[in-house]
Amino acid sequence: MTIFLKKVPRLTKTYKISTISKLTGFSIPTLRYYEKLGLLNPKRDANNYRCFTANDLRWIKFIKRAKATGMPLAKIIEYSQLRAQGTGTIQERIAILEQQEQILYTEQAKIQEHIEFLQNKKQFYAKLKAKIKKNR
Repeated sequence: MTIFLKKVPRLTKTYKISTISKLTGFSIPTLRYYEKLGLLNPKRDANNYRCFTANDLRWIKFIKRAKATGMPLAKIIEYSQLRAQGTGTIQERIAILEQQEQILYTEQAKIQEHIEFLQNKKQFYAKLKAKIKKNR
């Protein structure tokens, strides 16, 4: 006799806002602000406490990383709205990411110029130091 077991839905682990704050480094007021802006939409439990899921945590980590790239919050909100619309907006989301990538490449080039300036100045002083030492 074959017994077919019904697939039991796995319980989804949820996180309180304090745990999410510790895991992401975002303050609790920041997380609440992001919720107010529509960037976050955690479920609520019977006591109306926010219940964040692993998917919420991944999304918050994306937000944190996007902010670290210098992406303005308005662009992250735009990206979030496109994301909520589904796969039909993939190209628009790619465009936002490419725009930020280009900004970073421009910043990288500027930083490289600053590094070269400092290296040239150090070489100048090294030569000057050697010349002074030679003339003693």
